[in-house]
Amino acid sequence: MKVDLVLRAKLLIQQRREVYMSTTPTDGRTKPATAARNTRRNEIIAIALLALGLLLALCLVSYNPNDASWNTAGADAARNLAGSFGANVSAALLQIIGLAAYLVPLLLFAAAWRRFRTRRLRAPLSRVVGLLLIVLAVSGLLALFQFDPLFDKSVEPGGVMGALVARVLANVFNIIGASVLLFALAAAGLLLATNFSFTNLYDRLARANTSLNFFHNFSARIKAWRGRQQEQRQQQAEMRRAARDGKEATTEKIDRDKTPAERVAEFMRETAPQEENTPIAVDALNRSASQSAPVIISHRETVRVEPDAPAAPPVFAQAAAAAASAPASNTGIKTGRTEKAVSAQLPAPTFDEGDETEDILSSVSIVRTLANDEAQAGEVELKSDKKRLAENRTTAVDYKLPGVEFLNTPTPRHEQAEDELRGLGVLLTEKCKEFNVTGRLEHICPGPVVTTYEFKPDPGVKYSRVTGLVDDLCLALRAESIRIDRVPGKAHVGIEVPNPQRETISMREVIESRLFRESESKLTLALGKTIDGLNYIADLARMPHLLIAGATGAGKSVCLNSLVVSILYKATPDEVKFIMVDPKRLELGLYADIPHLATPIITDPKRAANSLKWAVKQMEERYKQLAMWSVRNIDGYNAEVRRRNMVDDFDDEGNPWKPLPYLVIIIDELADLMMVSGHEVEESITRLAQMARAVGIHLVLATQRPSVDVITGLIKANFPSRISFRVSSKVDSRTIIDANGAEQLLGRGDMLFLPPGTSRLVRVHGAYLDETEVAGIVGHVKQQSKPAYDETITQSEDEAAGGDGASGEQDELFEQALRICVEMKRASTSVLQRRLRIGYGRAAAILDQMERDGMIGPVDGARPRPVLGRAFETIAHWESAETVE
Repeated sequence: MKVDLVLRAKLLIQQRREVYMSTTPTDGRTKPATAARNTRRNEIIAIALLALGLLLALCLVSYNPNDASWNTAGADAARNLAGSFGANVSAALLQIIGLAAYLVPLLLFAAAWRRFRTRRLRAPLSRVVGLLLIVLAVSGLLALFQFDPLFDKSVEPGGVMGALVARVLANVFNIIGASVLLFALAAAGLLLATNFSFTNLYDRLARANTSLNFFHNFSARIKAWRGRQQEQRQQQAEMRRAARDGKEATTEKIDRDKTPAERVAEFMRETAPQEENTPIAVDALNRSASQSAPVIISHRETVRVEPDAPAAPPVFAQAAAAAASAPASNTGIKTGRTEKAVSAQLPAPTFDEGDETEDILSSVSIVRTLANDEAQAGEVELKSDKKRLAENRTTAVDYKLPGVEFLNTPTPRHEQAEDELRGLGVLLTEKCKEFNVTGRLEHICPGPVVTTYEFKPDPGVKYSRVTGLVDDLCLALRAESIRIDRVPGKAHVGIEVPNPQRETISMREVIESRLFRESESKLTLALGKTIDGLNYIADLARMPHLLIAGATGAGKSVCLNSLVVSILYKATPDEVKFIMVDPKRLELGLYADIPHLATPIITDPKRAANSLKWAVKQMEERYKQLAMWSVRNIDGYNAEVRRRNMVDDFDDEGNPWKPLPYLVIIIDELADLMMVSGHEVEESITRLAQMARAVGIHLVLATQRPSVDVITGLIKANFPSRISFRVSSKVDSRTIIDANGAEQLLGRGDMLFLPPGTSRLVRVHGAYLDETEVAGIVGHVKQQSKPAYDETITQSEDEAAGGDGASGEQDELFEQALRICVEMKRASTSVLQRRLRIGYGRAAAILDQMERDGMIGPVDGARPRPVLGRAFETIAHWESAETVE
C-alpha cells in the first residue's frame, strides 16, 4: 500500500516537472513568445501565398496568345502585365489545364486567408490531392462538352490534360458516363479539400424547412389572436358606448336639478383656465367607466404626458382616470409637461385609440375617377360627326374646324398614395372629434386639384357645426383653404382639401372628351373638370347668359379664352358671330380679325354702349322675322330656312334664304362700362337678358369688381348662370352666387359654377390655355375666311341720322357709289364706308337717295339692300353717253 502511494507521488511530481519545462523553455523565453513567433510565420506565409495568387491572376487576366512563350515565338515585347514571366506561366497553365487555371489563384487566396487567421492546415496531403482532383475534373468537363477554342483558337477550354482525360473516359463510358464520373471526381475532391459535408447540407435544409413551417404556423396563430382581439374590442366598444350614454343621461338629470346659482358657479369654474382639461385627460375620463381593472399609483415608473399628443396610450388614459377619481392631495399628478410617477397593475392593453384608427382605415373606401369614357363613344361619336358635317355643308362647304393638334398634350396624372390619403382622413376625423363633431369617414375621392373626404356626421350633429370647423381644419391639415359642402344625394358632408401637388387641367383633354364631341349645340363651352376629375361642359344656349366675376389673377381671362375657343371648335363663321368688348385692350386682342367677328374688337366704352343698343334693335328685328314665319326660336327659324332651300322655295328675287347666326356678346370688364354709361348699359343688358334667348343673342359678362353697383340686382336677376372665381370676402361671394364659398377657392382657374335652373353650386377646375395654343387656333381660323364687319353696330343715333353727309342736292359721290353697288350687286352702308372712305351718315344718305330714285330696295334688317334694274339702266345710260362724247 505504501509502495503504491510512493509511486503515485513520484509520477505526479514528474508530470508537474514536464509541464513546467514545457511552459518555460531552456532559452529563457516564455510560451507567449513562441505563439507570437508562430503568428508572424503564418502571416509571412499568407502574404507569400497572396502575392503568388495576385501574380498568377495578373498573368492569366492579361494573357495574349501573340506573346512569346515556352512554345510560341513572338517578335514584339510581351504585352502581359507580368512580362515574359507572365506570358510563359499563363501560356503553360492555360495550355495544360485550360480554363481551370483560373481556379489556381482562387485556391491560393483561400489558403492565404486561412493562414491570416492562424489556422493550421490539417491533413495537408489529402487536401492537396483533393484540389488536384477538382482541377482535373473541371478540365475534363470543359473538354468533354467540346466548347469552342479560345484566344484565337490557341487554347482549348480543358487544356491538354482535360482533353486527354475526356478522350479516355469518353471512349470507355461515352459522354454521359464520363460526365457522371467527372462530377463524382469533383465531389470527392471537394470533400478532401474542404470541410464540406453533404450530410450537414441535408440537415441544414431540413432545419430551414422546419423554420419555414414554424413561421407559417406562427402567422396562423397571429391571425387567430387578432380575430379574438377584434371581437374583444367590439365588445368593449359596446360597453363604453352604453356607459357613456348612461353617464350623459345622469349628467343631464343632474343639470336639470341644479339651481340657477349652482349653474352660474359651475359656468365660472368651466371658463377659468385649467391645465387639467387637455384632450387626453378628457378622453380618459370618458373611458374610465369601461375600465374595471384597479389602478395603483406608485413611484416606480416615470412617464411624460404632453397635452398636444394626438392620442393617449391606455396606460396614460387609465392613470388619468384614476387621478380624476382620487382626491387631489393623494394623486401627486400634474398635467402639462411635468413628470408624474405612474405605475399600474393593468390588464393587457386594449389600444382604444388604435382600434378607432383601425376602424376608420378599414371602413373608408378610396374612389378614384378613371378616364375611360372615351372608349364608349363608338358609333354615337361617328353619327354625331356626320350630322355636324352635313349641317355645315349647307353654310360653309370649304370651312374646316380646327383640330386638337393646336392644343398641348395633357400631362400624366399624378395620383396620391392611398396611405397618405388615409392618414389625412384619420387626422381629419380626430380633429373633428376634438370639437365634439363625431361621425364616420365614408369615402375619399381624390381629384386633380382637391380631394373630397365624405364625412357622415352622427345623429344629432348639426351641419353648421361641421362647416364651422373650416379654419380649425385648415390649421390641422396645414392647407391653404378648405371648403365644406353637402354631397348631393347623400347624407354626407364633403370636406374638400387641396392636394399637395396640383395638376393642370388641359384644354385638349376636355375638347377630346365624348361629352364635347357628341354635343350638337354650337355654343358648347368646355369649362374644365369637376373635383372628381370628370370633364365638365355647359351649353350657353340653355343658360342663356353667363356672368363671370372674380379677383384679379384668379383665372377669369383664361376662362374667357376657353369659352371662345370652345365655340371656335364647334361653329363656323356663318353659324356664330361675336361682338367683343375689351376696354383694357389686353385680353381679347388675340382674336382680332377672325371671321367670326361681326365688328372689330370694341375698346371704347361709348362704342360698347352703342353696340348693346344695336343688339337690342337686332333682337327686335329677329323677333319680327320669327313672327312672320310663325316659329318660336332661332333653331326653328334655321330649320325652316334649310327646309325651304331644299325644296327650292327661295325669296322673291330667287336667292336662297340665309340662316340667322348666333350672336355672342362678350364684355371683358363690365365695371368700366357701368362707370361711363351705367344707366344705358344696364337697360340694354336687362332687355337682352330678358328677351334675347329665343333669337340667339347671348351675353357673357365678366368683371373683377363684384360689387353691387356693378352687378346690380336687376342684372343678377336676369343671369341665372354665374361663375365665381376666388374673391376676397364673403360679401363678394354672396354678391355673385348668393352664397358663401368663393372666398375659399384656390385661384388659378378654381371656380364655382351655378348651372341654370338649380341652386346647387358645382366646383369646377378651369381648363388652361396659353397664348401659343390660342394663336395657333386663331391662325387656322383666319386662313379659312376673312371677317365681314358691319360698322353700323358701333354707330350712335346722331351718326345714323347723317351727321357727315350732304342733304337736299345729289351727293358728289353718288355716281361712284352707284357704280360700286351695281358692281357688288348689293347695297350696304359698310361697303360704301370702306370703299369711299366716308362716314356712316353720308353713306346712309346716299343709299336713301338711291332708294328714292328706285335704284335699290328697302331696308331688310341687317341684310344688304338688293340692287334693282333701274340702277343697271342708269349705268348703261352713263356709259353710252360717255361713248358718244
